[in-house]
Amino acid sequence: MADILDHPPRAFVIGYPIRHSRSPLIHAYWLRQAGLQGSYGAVEVAPEDLPSFVAALKDGASGFVGGNVTIPHKEAVLALVDDVDDIARQIGAANTVWLEDGRLMATNTDSHGFAANLDEHAPGWDAGRTAVILGAGGASRAVIHAVLSRGFEKVHIVNRTVERAKALVDTFGPRVAAYGMDGLSGLLPATDLFVNTTSLGMDGREVPDIDFTVMADSALVTDIVYIPLETPILAMARRQGLRTVDGLGMLLHQAVPGFAKWFGLTPKVTPELRQLIVKDMETHA
Repeated sequence: MADILDHPPRAFVIGYPIRHSRSPLIHAYWLRQAGLQGSYGAVEVAPEDLPSFVAALKDGASGFVGGNVTIPHKEAVLALVDDVDDIARQIGAANTVWLEDGRLMATNTDSHGFAANLDEHAPGWDAGRTAVILGAGGASRAVIHAVLSRGFEKVHIVNRTVERAKALVDTFGPRVAAYGMDGLSGLLPATDLFVNTTSLGMDGREVPDIDFTVMADSALVTDIVYIPLETPILAMARRQGLRTVDGLGMLLHQAVPGFAKWFGLTPKVTPELRQLIVKDMETHA
């Protein structure tokens, strides 16, 4: 780590586009709270410019100690770094990079963020044995990793295109099973955790009626989408009497490990930070 007084660490989030990222707000809050010198900024990097950006990061020309990687670079960056840890390799994407002993390292903190959010708002969620994950896109991979890591015995992937769900079975192994949307209702009675990783209900998209009442009284419904905070699926589950957790905490908690890597201090996710982001969401709705 660079000497903080003489060379304050600089970190980034890259994506294309990147202007709507709330990561700079999160990290600026933690830097202020800790009284640390340093900076974190958004950098728009087009896909064709990613290799040159990473090269400058590796040789120190950019002046950055590391940063976050978001859409559309999370998969492409894996081929450009020096070392990919087991988490990012299994998820198939990285969202956090940092320099260590002259090498550029990569991990994925979305799995951590998902689990930590539920730890905070629904303690004991990982006592469940069976999960249903709606959606088989890139975002679902981190959720699958999280629930398997916490000891769930069965993870059912439900997707409109069942072939995409089957590809995740190949990646994550025998505890994962794939189903089409027509299989959802039959799975719910034995489900302890339901996770939506799709855009259903966003931007006017129709949401299918889901009977959550067949789930156990202790079951939990969560959504990784956080705009709006109460998504149509969460609202449906709440009206039916289910416990729900929104997805904003996943965004906040996934940022913690990166901050620790770049600035040498492990920050806390606080109600004040959450409210800061909620206010920004309301302002820029």
